[in-house]
Amino acid sequence: MADSPDFETLDRKLSAHPDAKPIDSTRMAVLFSVMLVTASGNTAMQSILPTIGTQLDIPDFWVSAAFSWSALLWVYTAPKWARQSDHRGRKALMRLGMIGFTTSFALAGLALFLGLLGWYSALWTFILFASFRSLYGGLGSAAPPAVQAYVAARTARADRTKALSLISSSFGLGTIVGPAIAPLLMIPVLGLSSPMFAFAAIGILVMIALAVKLPNDNPGYQARGVVTSEPYSSAPSSSSLKEEDDSSEEESSAPPRLRWGDERVKPWLITGILGGNAHALILGVVGFLVLDRLGLRGDPEMGIRMTGLVLMSGAAATLLAQWGLIPLLQMGPRSSILWGMVLGAFGCLIIGLSHDLYGIIIGFAVASLGFGLFRPGFTAGASLAVKRSEQNGVAGIVASVNGMAFIASPAFGVLLYTYAGPCPSGWRPAFACSCSPGASKPSNSMNG
Repeated sequence: MADSPDFETLDRKLSAHPDAKPIDSTRMAVLFSVMLVTASGNTAMQSILPTIGTQLDIPDFWVSAAFSWSALLWVYTAPKWARQSDHRGRKALMRLGMIGFTTSFALAGLALFLGLLGWYSALWTFILFASFRSLYGGLGSAAPPAVQAYVAARTARADRTKALSLISSSFGLGTIVGPAIAPLLMIPVLGLSSPMFAFAAIGILVMIALAVKLPNDNPGYQARGVVTSEPYSSAPSSSSLKEEDDSSEEESSAPPRLRWGDERVKPWLITGILGGNAHALILGVVGFLVLDRLGLRGDPEMGIRMTGLVLMSGAAATLLAQWGLIPLLQMGPRSSILWGMVLGAFGCLIIGLSHDLYGIIIGFAVASLGFGLFRPGFTAGASLAVKRSEQNGVAGIVASVNGMAFIASPAFGVLLYTYAGPCPSGWRPAFACSCSPGASKPSNSMNG
């Protein structure tokens, strides 16, 4: 891959390799589909799994733990796949990610289908499901950074932000689409596991489009995808998709490695850890809370519909915050975090006190709106706290903080909800939000 800033040479290179021309609408649609399916499939599974766990008589904690296991694998493998995008090829990693997604959903769906039919015990159903789910966390994590790198490598710097924002929107849109269409994918023959088979079939179609419509890698610009956390029913901020700065190629010396204990980013990281874990905790609990508060443990189809409706409202509120409020109000990191914490805490309290569908929807939407403000504020604040040459280092740390929040907190939240009653589902996330210290001591460059 050429690193020369000579654009005439670059133009000749692009002319010599027709496949390296800018991305047309057909190729962008394929890339959009990869991100959309990856996100929507995971959030669709998130909406149906509490109901399936109830039918199998699996304790809620272990159902949530399956997502924690997948999140752990995602956090561990995603940075490795991102670093290999320049060596293995972006299209190859996209294909690997979609293979992991499709295989995981097909086999996990089959495990749940046979378990619901009584072929084996609930314990073996859970073990098989968690094993096949690991394919999503371990291999599915290869696709998002590869898509970002593919777009950045084939897009001129002037158009790169727009292109990456479009890709980011597909990931966010998927968090709405998944819970929305999951109830529509129910097939009587396949039962509650129908959406998983449906998304496996969709994954196969995306892989075919990937093979037929997307050319192999002959990139015109150097780029590397940024690690994203595993998709839940809240969209990643567009700032998590970070373009490679062309001027960085001119720097011959590598910057010192950024440490987690660096005083410039430490307050922001503590803020991100507390707020991220509060968000993950309420996301882990809300599906089970809907079933209990509305008395839907014995009505699986209605349980999936109502859970999907609540998750969809939260995802829409998150996108409203990130696509609408932050740009419209021109909110800086500090104001985004402060308002996000207030709204997040208030929404969690509403959820804890609500006993009907509308109260839960309003509470979850308000909380998601707050977390939708909080997360970009934390990301931007940490980024502005360090020098330009340290942006890659802080981006990696931020991605780790966002991903690690979903390893233990969802299962821990369900454990609290199960054994300590319904109140912790509201006040514990609210308390974590109110205790976030990072916004209280920003440097002058981070005020806004």
